[in-house]
Amino acid sequence: MMDDPKDSKEAVADGPAEAPPATGGEAAKASALPEGELARMTDDIIAALKTVFDPEIPADIYELGLVYKIDVADDRAVTVDMTLTTPNCPAAQELPVNVENAVASVAGVGAVKVNIVWEPPWDPSRMSDEARSVLNMW
Repeated sequence: MMDDPKDSKEAVADGPAEAPPATGGEAAKASALPEGELARMTDDIIAALKTVFDPEIPADIYELGLVYKIDVADDRAVTVDMTLTTPNCPAAQELPVNVENAVASVAGVGAVKVNIVWEPPWDPSRMSDEARSVLNMW
C-alpha cells in the first residue's frame, strides 16, 4: 500500500456476507482513476479472485473470506492482503502466486503484490453463505 493516502484508493465490492474485505473506512480518499473505471477494475479483480481455489477446499478464496483487502493505487498497481486457513496450509506456496496471476490478468491492472497476513486470524465465520453452502457448513 502507498504511504501517502492520496496515492491510492482502496476498492472493494460486495464480498462475502459475513466479513467482506476491509476498505479501511477511507471514503475520504480520492482516486485519480475515474470512479467508473475503479468500480470496473474492482469488480473484475474480485471476479478473478473467485477463480482461485484452495486445492483442498471446493470454494474460492474470496467466498472463503481469505481476502482481507484489495488496494488499487492511482498507477493501477494492486495490493491484495490475504490470509490462509492455517499457517500450515499445504497450498501456502502456490495460492499467493495464483492470486497474483489472476489479478494480473485483469485488463488495466499494473503491478500486483500479494501480502499474506495473519491478523486477524481466519476462522469459518469469515465465509460467505455461498461458501457455507458449498461446504455444507450450516
